[in-house]
Amino acid sequence: MRMNNGTGGTRGLGRRAMIGGAAGMALAAAGLTASDAWGDTPFRDDPFALGVASGDPWPDGVVLWTRLAPRPLTPDGTGGMPPKSVDVQWEVAQDERFRTVVRRGSTRAVPELAHSVHVEVSGLRPGRHYYYRFRAGGVLSPVGRTRTAPAPDGRPKELGFAFVSCQAWFEGFYTAYRHLAAEDVDLVLHLGDYIYENPIDAMGGVRGVPVAAELRPEPTTLVEYRNRHALHRFDPDLMAAHRAHPFALVWDDHEVEDNWARDRSKTDDEPDQDPAVFRRRAAAAFQAYYEHLPLRLGNRPNGFEARMYRRLRYGRMATFHILDTRLFRDDQPCGDGTRSGCAERLAPGRTVLGPEQEQWLYRGLGRSDTTWNMISQQIPVSQVDTDPGPGQSFVMDFWDGYVDARRRLFKEITDRSVNNPVVLTGDMHRHLAADLKRDFDDPESPTLGVEFVGSSISTSKDGMDLDPSGARLLAANEHIRFTNFQRGYVRCSLTRERCRADFRVLPYVTTPGAPVSTRLSLVTEAGRPGVRPA
Repeated sequence: MRMNNGTGGTRGLGRRAMIGGAAGMALAAAGLTASDAWGDTPFRDDPFALGVASGDPWPDGVVLWTRLAPRPLTPDGTGGMPPKSVDVQWEVAQDERFRTVVRRGSTRAVPELAHSVHVEVSGLRPGRHYYYRFRAGGVLSPVGRTRTAPAPDGRPKELGFAFVSCQAWFEGFYTAYRHLAAEDVDLVLHLGDYIYENPIDAMGGVRGVPVAAELRPEPTTLVEYRNRHALHRFDPDLMAAHRAHPFALVWDDHEVEDNWARDRSKTDDEPDQDPAVFRRRAAAAFQAYYEHLPLRLGNRPNGFEARMYRRLRYGRMATFHILDTRLFRDDQPCGDGTRSGCAERLAPGRTVLGPEQEQWLYRGLGRSDTTWNMISQQIPVSQVDTDPGPGQSFVMDFWDGYVDARRRLFKEITDRSVNNPVVLTGDMHRHLAADLKRDFDDPESPTLGVEFVGSSISTSKDGMDLDPSGARLLAANEHIRFTNFQRGYVRCSLTRERCRADFRVLPYVTTPGAPVSTRLSLVTEAGRPGVRPA
């Protein structure tokens, strides 16, 4: 989704982040390389400066992640590491003090993957909290906490999760993540825009922190994408959320470039653009994304090829169908943007997911025996008419630009009698709740499910409760039940009877320290599709 670059601001990062950033910039200013700075002592600085994380819980295990980067913001993209492999030990325990270690092992952090570590731990017990840590060069990492999924046939009384998206580092502080770290949830879904590729000004937008010249331009190479990830990750609040909860993540557009579609850059319509150039850029972005997040080996990209769509089962309570709406989609119709009267968007056969992913989704929905089917993806599935007048106008990047793909999805949900579908969405930088109608232009049309859209963590800055665009959406779309334009996240709880969504909001993000509150809670009941007051 398009956005403006952040400017201005006087507040800085926390002390640790400022020191780390200054160290990287000082290294660059001195004209030293990572090898020059390495010397005989492996770690003069904390090698775990980017923290630890876990992800994609299964009943018997999780992924554990870290990246060795004692100086994360060195412009050469090495994180201050030498061009050689480093042994890394890991441990998983039942308690935070590691008195009862249940799994341990060793792996190697290699320069080809930016010294990132992805350990797929197995042999754990379902539905349990565990603690984990790493050791490298005699240095211990921070301790992270994770939780395995319930047994496949388990029947938990309640399941708590949250979903987040859109965290432009230069447009706001990550205070929402500090609050999310304290929430009692089993899983956090990140639905895209983990980084933003926009150019950054010399003072880091609202952050008010000097940013080295090498880190500011829009990234196009592997080194530049690594540095952009390190800049976004090098934040104490984001690291706290990763330490507290397992994440399941999928990309949207800004991890590569605004509104990219399959192998189409937004500049590919220009006569001098070679699509192969964008594919090389995207391959670099894909690799940097994998290097910085707790993803499984099956999600590791191979050049421009990658598979991010997958499922997570949480006992008999829920199946999370995690979709990729970028890599396999058709190009946006009518030149992208917001359009009225675009016949191309109605063309038969247009696809957001691609044929293979579509069939994978339909089979999974049809075979699912869980109470809830959570369809986790990036862009609004609901019709979003932006014109409150007699005409209609739609955002071509949303499912509104792919009407036949939405028709096929809704037909499959109906024909396969899918249990309680709930769509979870990011991208819009606003909270929103809507009924999924078989025919959005007919208010009496059957409701098939609901869609909950989560606002951004920081993108679009502070926002407001009801902005003019939100008011127009409510006026033009009877099926949209609620919207809010403040920053925040959505906290959900599932029982066998209902799905509750708490829309959590912050009054500001352009300065740190904001409180969090619940703007509104809505529910949908099992067997009774539709959004209702809690």
